[in-house]
Order: sequence, then structure tokens, then C-alpha cells
Amino acid sequence: METGLTLPQIVLTDRDHETLASLVSTLSEQDRSVAEYLADELERAVIVPQSDIAPDVVTMNSRVTFRDDSNGRVIVVSLVLPREADIAAGRLSVLTPIGAALIGLTEGNSIEWKDRNGNWRMLTVLTVS
Repeated sequence: METGLTLPQIVLTDRDHETLASLVSTLSEQDRSVAEYLADELERAVIVPQSDIAPDVVTMNSRVTFRDDSNGRVIVVSLVLPREADIAAGRLSVLTPIGAALIGLTEGNSIEWKDRNGNWRMLTVLTVS
């Protein structure tokens, strides 16, 4: 990351890590920027067995309430694979910049992420269910 901020620790289940690593390896050139960011997140993640994941960690299919710290807006989404994404139904793809930023965070964590326009923004995870 280019911001110089300390990144929060992220935790992934072994199953999510395997699924996402496979997904990243199959992406086309047009999806590379988000895929590279997600690959970096996968590389720095602490991997734990599915049975050992804490309930306050954002995993695939988690329902996440977070705040966009740039405008104070609170958003609720379920984090899903691209084929299941439907933003109108509140299902956010992990292959969006914000989805890749959310995966593995814990309630109370904040992270800076780069939106599709190249602007740095901050979000804070409020609840995970």
C-alpha cells in the first residue's frame, strides 16, 4: 500500500483463503488492480481453520455493518463471491475495492482503501454477523 499507514491484522479461514486465492488466479487483465490488492491481503492474512474463526471477523457471506469514514455513512452488506453479487440486494462482491478491504477485518478495525477513482478512503467495521 502507498499510504504509509499501519494495516490492521486480518484473519481468514483456510476455506476462504483457498477460495479467494483460486479466484484471484483466474481473473482477466481488466480485473487485475482489485485482484492484486486482494492477493496482497491474502498474503498478509493470518490463516485459521474454519472452526477457529472468531464471530467478529469478516468472512465470506458475513453480514457486515461498516462506516465510510469519509462521509459518516453507515452501510450494511453481505460479502459474497462475484457471481452472487447484487448491490441492490445488499450483496457486495469481494472483488470490489471495498469488498477486498473488508475481508478479514474484525469489529472495530479501520482500514484505508483505494476506490475505483483512485481516491484513498477509510472505513471502520462496526458489526459482523
